[in-house]
Amino acid sequence: MNTSSKILTPDSRVVIIGGGPGGSACALALQRKADRLGLKPQITIIEGKQFLDEKHYNQCVGVLSPPLPELLEDELGISFPYDLCQVEIQGYVLHSSANQITLEGDDDTSYAMRRVQFDEFMLEQVKKNGIEVFPARAVDLEIHEDRVIVYTESLPFEADVVVGAFGLDEGSASMFSRHTDYHPPEAMDSLVTKCHPNGDEESNLKGYIHAFLLSNPRIEFGAVTPKCSHCTINIAGNSVDTPLMDRFIDHPSVQGVLPEVDREQPNGTNDLIYFKGRFPRSLAKHYYGDRYVMIGDAAGLVRAFKGKGVTTAVMTGIRAAETISDYGFSKQAFHEQYRTANQDIIQDMPYGRAMRLLTIIVSRIGLINPVLRAAQTTPDLQDALFDAVSAHALYREVFVKSLHPKTVGAILRAMVSGNPH
Repeated sequence: MNTSSKILTPDSRVVIIGGGPGGSACALALQRKADRLGLKPQITIIEGKQFLDEKHYNQCVGVLSPPLPELLEDELGISFPYDLCQVEIQGYVLHSSANQITLEGDDDTSYAMRRVQFDEFMLEQVKKNGIEVFPARAVDLEIHEDRVIVYTESLPFEADVVVGAFGLDEGSASMFSRHTDYHPPEAMDSLVTKCHPNGDEESNLKGYIHAFLLSNPRIEFGAVTPKCSHCTINIAGNSVDTPLMDRFIDHPSVQGVLPEVDREQPNGTNDLIYFKGRFPRSLAKHYYGDRYVMIGDAAGLVRAFKGKGVTTAVMTGIRAAETISDYGFSKQAFHEQYRTANQDIIQDMPYGRAMRLLTIIVSRIGLINPVLRAAQTTPDLQDALFDAVSAHALYREVFVKSLHPKTVGAILRAMVSGNPH
């Protein structure tokens, strides 16, 4: 182990806490880049979940968006698992309480799959490349001037640098907060469930994700996403709970796109099993320092509406690996290189927060209905809504399209007359 400096050497050891797509991508990228430099650092991923046979559920909806296939191929040297894709997303249908509009982009296809299967795929690529995966939970750590010690449920690991790829796991976040200045990002709650159609009934989603901006003040947004044999339902807000999910599912606009499903099965169980999760809505504080760095959700490096969560996790994992391999793992290196590399995400965050706030206000005071009516005949507004929902473009670009004089005029006419013309 390299204890004399904060530069990667052949004797260095890197410990990554979390074996999701971000952690796996960081490990694979670091190995690949270190090999090109003639280095053979020891890389260990600590992961307590069991993705094989879907023993652990992942609350992520599981829509994988560009440029993820290119990232895997170009940066990690692995092929995107198209065989795991259950549905090719054709577009989005955006609903208000009284209107809806179909939104389609020109390219940038997204794919819906079971997230746990993608997690298993990524971790399997790690193992195939000879990278150690230690099946345990990290429970504590020490960060010293010359090394890091990561304690697990069984064995401790000494390392030169530790990468936090643990999402919003409160235990891991608390562990870093006790020993560094790290403070996890602000987060909102989410509830996820899935429903299966009765018998041979076919889904009427037809490859479209249905997003809902209703007037309930506790639900910021909800969605119904098609999968192969079922559909995934999710809602998000500051305090969402089971009764709120029940009301969302029973809303007429949502019922209009859901397959018929029996809530109560013959054995007395509820077909709709709810899983609760959280996702970030701000940048974490002090998400890097001497000998440690956070990636993905743990750093808060995501889009405002949780778009492209997997893609940004992989992207930030690769960027962290590039910094460690090429510049080292000092606080200065992470500040000058890693933070700079993520400026595309960081600089767009104020626009994302503003878009989120604007969406909440527009939905709650009922203005979303004239917005959707106006969008029917206003291409720029359609493009802005598609980019906002799909996260295929920067929110700065969404604002430019939304504030175009023709767009504003169309919305004002729809507000006054109830007619987009």
